[in-house]
Amino acid sequence: MRLKPNGLARAAVRFKPASFAGTFVVLMISALIVSACGILLETGLRASVPAERYAKAPVVAAADQYKYVVTGSGEDREKEAVPLPDTARVDASLADRVARADGVRAAVPDFTFPVRATGELPVEGGVLTAHGWGAHAFTGSALTAGGAPAEGEVVLDADTARAAKAGVGDTVKLQTAAGQRDFRVAGIATAGPADTGKEAGPLAWFADSQASALAGHPGQADAIAVLARPGADAEALVGSVKQALTGSGAQVHTGDDRGAIEDPGLAYAKDTLFGIGGPFGGIAALVAIFTAAGTVALSVGQRAHEFALLRAIGATPRQIRRAVAFEALLVAPLAGILGALPGIGLASWWLGQLQDRGAVPGAVRLHVSGVPLLVAVGSGLLTALGAGWVAGRRPAKTKPGQALAEASVERLRPGVVRTVLGVVALAGGATLTGVAAGSTGDGAAGAALGVVMSFMLAVGLLGPLIARLCTALFSLPLRGSGPTAWLAAANSRTNSRRLASAITPIVLAVAFASTLVFMNTSERHVADDQLRAGITADHVVTDPAGLPVDALQRAAHAPGVDAAVALLNTQLLVPTGSGEFKALQGAAAQGVAGSAADLAEVQDLGVTQGSLERIGTGRVAIGKNLADTADVGIGDRLPLYLPDGTRTHPEVVAVYDRGLGLPAVTMDRASLAGHTTSGFDSTLLVRGGTQASLAALGEVTDASGYAAEQSLDARTGAWMNNTMAAVLGGFAAVAAANALVMTVLDRRSELGTLRLVGTTRRQVVRMLGWESLLVSASGVLLGTAIAAATLFPMMSGMTGEAPYAPPLVYGSFAAAAGGLTLLALTLPALRTLRRWS
Repeated sequence: MRLKPNGLARAAVRFKPASFAGTFVVLMISALIVSACGILLETGLRASVPAERYAKAPVVAAADQYKYVVTGSGEDREKEAVPLPDTARVDASLADRVARADGVRAAVPDFTFPVRATGELPVEGGVLTAHGWGAHAFTGSALTAGGAPAEGEVVLDADTARAAKAGVGDTVKLQTAAGQRDFRVAGIATAGPADTGKEAGPLAWFADSQASALAGHPGQADAIAVLARPGADAEALVGSVKQALTGSGAQVHTGDDRGAIEDPGLAYAKDTLFGIGGPFGGIAALVAIFTAAGTVALSVGQRAHEFALLRAIGATPRQIRRAVAFEALLVAPLAGILGALPGIGLASWWLGQLQDRGAVPGAVRLHVSGVPLLVAVGSGLLTALGAGWVAGRRPAKTKPGQALAEASVERLRPGVVRTVLGVVALAGGATLTGVAAGSTGDGAAGAALGVVMSFMLAVGLLGPLIARLCTALFSLPLRGSGPTAWLAAANSRTNSRRLASAITPIVLAVAFASTLVFMNTSERHVADDQLRAGITADHVVTDPAGLPVDALQRAAHAPGVDAAVALLNTQLLVPTGSGEFKALQGAAAQGVAGSAADLAEVQDLGVTQGSLERIGTGRVAIGKNLADTADVGIGDRLPLYLPDGTRTHPEVVAVYDRGLGLPAVTMDRASLAGHTTSGFDSTLLVRGGTQASLAALGEVTDASGYAAEQSLDARTGAWMNNTMAAVLGGFAAVAAANALVMTVLDRRSELGTLRLVGTTRRQVVRMLGWESLLVSASGVLLGTAIAAATLFPMMSGMTGEAPYAPPLVYGSFAAAAGGLTLLALTLPALRTLRRWS
């Protein structure tokens, strides 16, 4: 009789589907995760937003909104683009050069900036969005009364004018980055569709000749909108504009690229999506492949007796290997397809959540192509084939006479190659732990990622040995807990491979969930402590629209006020590392308006070196973590990029401890003037006075209330880490439950034998309960050890303190692992035991 491998595979799947159900489930979920991450990666690479403001301008010229990090040379040269924290602007006079280019009908410098309304101009939120009037040529805004504004004049949108009961010729008081002044209402306009997009709110238009100064950026424009002459060729127009801008550094944008100029958040959105689909997606894919491979190997291993019978009746090694391969071909593609399709839904949900939280513009659409889906299905198929080939090698090469004997007894020792690779992975994890402990900032985080991956690989390879060690550790207390506990310990000790297949996914779930969640809680714990200790002001005044331009002066003269300091909060980019490890690191910064003595009264930065009194033009104070990462100290020059990309090299005059909870860079307010879109201060810190006397300046709270608000913002930002932990931990938990169910179903004859020899149903269930305790305790213990080996050096390098794990959160992880293991073992066992009642 000639054995047909494909027939064997079909028969195995058809007549024993339960043997393949576990493999099918894990491959399906792995495809779901891989496809979702791949779709988000593709969306990040292809993300764009349609032009709204510049929809009628076929060409837009703007400054480069990125800074670049170049590493390597020749074929190894890499260039990483890092988005600027704020808008980089172009010389407004370039509009004259562009206007003379062939095919250009008009070149309009565009300005967008916030303007604060005073009490006489009732505006919701207290802020108007201002533009130069020249933009009406491409936005569609049109006058309904009066005329275009001259210097000292303003045009209001119809709704704002109606609410303020202001007409042409009236005077309104407005606050801009240039200060507070009166403006004559030159006209009333109906806002065009391009001016009302992106929730612009109340609008005001100023003369183009004055708009840049009012915005706080004299002589600079956000962009230059180019309008074409009738019949002008599009490609020729782009070429002539590029030629006119030669040497200016400005870039030319067309199509959807114009939308990126309108919405700077797109650049950060791309980074966010790339981070999920790229680095995290890669980790998720490795975890999925790792877990799926273990499940496939378990499935093949459980059928060792079947393969032994086939060898005994004459099946060749090649036929056994081909049978395993055909089984993978029958199961993996269908599982991959059924998992990849829901992956589209997961990616859509994930993108929607990011958009709801403001991390991704609402106009970004999900990009779904066949590539991520094919990768998801293909990776599952290759994983099944590879794991099946490895697991099937031993039963395939065993001599027929030995096959049945070896199938009835579990091997106590793993193979030599597997053991060597496991020891190498263990040593690699230990080495990377030392590297992480000696690193700071992002370097510590990067090394710590290698720690958790290396240790997880070691657990997978050395699983049977680790399971035997865990059994030996827990068997002593189990032996003294009655006969069912003794039997559970004996079972676990004898079947270490089966135990390892159950422990490994739990280790995976606990290690990754703990690392991702407690990394964030540890940072926030330190930051919150620093923030609460660092704010010593009695009152904190804030306003989402920015504080009034005279807020500091009014607060300083309020009754009972001893000290007042205004802060402009923003972000900077700081070059770190060298050679192939060069990077641009974002750093929170505060521009201080007020004296060093007043700052000391309302904010305790925890200065350890230097003095805050020396802060001024070209001189800054920085947090200790940033000083370590950038490798600078007192008297050194710190290279950095201001929010709009302007490069500067201020001298470091002080180093302080509280650079995590408080901004990492402290500089004088004047150094940021003209480098941020908003010229209004963000926060006012006040010592003395009363809440009532400051209420007119904005929302007033105390230091603890302000710290609570900041912590809430940080917790919102932690959602992404928690979601990643839920995806990885949830997948590993399902894989763990799946493996446990598979082991119970494989033990049906064993459980039946126990019932036949007189063991009661209750005793069998209690034995399985003890086994679940051993499995969950081992998994939680090992997962915790891996998380600790990862987090301790990481947090030491990033915060200088030990990691913080909220007891309730960690307890929930341990309880979930225990409950999941108990249910996965006992529920299928109870069903099996019904046959033996």
